[in-house]
Amino acid sequence: MAVEKTKDLWVFIETEDEGTAKSVGLELLVPGRRLADKQNGKLVAVILGSNVAPALEAVKAHGADEAIVVDQLELKHYNTDAYAKVLCELIEKYGPSVMLIGATNNGRDIGPRISCRLGTGLTADCTALDIDDETGNMAWTRPAFGGNLMATIMCPDHRPQLGTVRPGVFKKSEPGEVKDIPVIKEKVEITDAEKRVELLEVINEMAGELVDLENAEIIVSGGRGVGGPEGFAPVRELAEVLGATVGASRAAVDAGWIPHAHQVGQTGKTVGPKIYIACGISGAIQHLAGMSSSDVIIAINKDPDAPIFNVADYGLVGDLKVVLPILTEKIRKYKGL
Repeated sequence: MAVEKTKDLWVFIETEDEGTAKSVGLELLVPGRRLADKQNGKLVAVILGSNVAPALEAVKAHGADEAIVVDQLELKHYNTDAYAKVLCELIEKYGPSVMLIGATNNGRDIGPRISCRLGTGLTADCTALDIDDETGNMAWTRPAFGGNLMATIMCPDHRPQLGTVRPGVFKKSEPGEVKDIPVIKEKVEITDAEKRVELLEVINEMAGELVDLENAEIIVSGGRGVGGPEGFAPVRELAEVLGATVGASRAAVDAGWIPHAHQVGQTGKTVGPKIYIACGISGAIQHLAGMSSSDVIIAINKDPDAPIFNVADYGLVGDLKVVLPILTEKIRKYKGL
């Protein structure tokens, strides 16, 4: 177990190959700011990668008090062993109280790895974060029992307190003034023997298309109500005229109508677009957990009692096979397409 030396709260800033910050790290600086202030500590952005100047500039504009940067060629591509070694050494050296990690594929990999090495706890897929007033411990809230209830978990005896948070749960702030914050530059020796896996190729496309639900501003999703793989044709047409990304419910994915990369919900992606259009989606709690933070929710369903209407800002009761083509044509004419 690492020893707590400060009340600082760390946010792991995951980087792309180009050295830019992934959105989830910037999103976590928002609750990180509130929680760091509440426990009278600094908000520290921890950046790993290669040529990460763009990521450093981003955290300066999104409220970090300080940054710890490990900029090495060996960290250009994510590697479990290398990243785990670096993060563990940093944690043992500086002793933060809390560390927030985005629940990306890499974050879900590295979180358990460092918690095991440090002998501390890890709460996964959190949807709410707070400091318990009585104990001063982090209160991590996450769905439990298939999303049917929410559990609040604490780690009172071990440090640091670690948790992963799904992308899209928090909305990143608008970039402000780029502040001149303290930057600690570290270098960690990583031998070839410590890197047991070598990345040969990065494949960004799945099923012939790039699916970026987490950064989409508009999402048009289809569920069981589309009736089959052919039912996604009008969903895709509407998405095309709106410049939107196509999403789906678990029922549609499990039926094999659309690849898993499109899935929104507890076992898919958590999203927070400006507009979310749910087509033929009943509104099971597991799906709502992944999209309820959308700015505007529009539901189209032929069942007037569908739970999706309880969270929708606008609801349309009708057969989506009739409604979607009309809606698509109206938008086409409005946009002059």
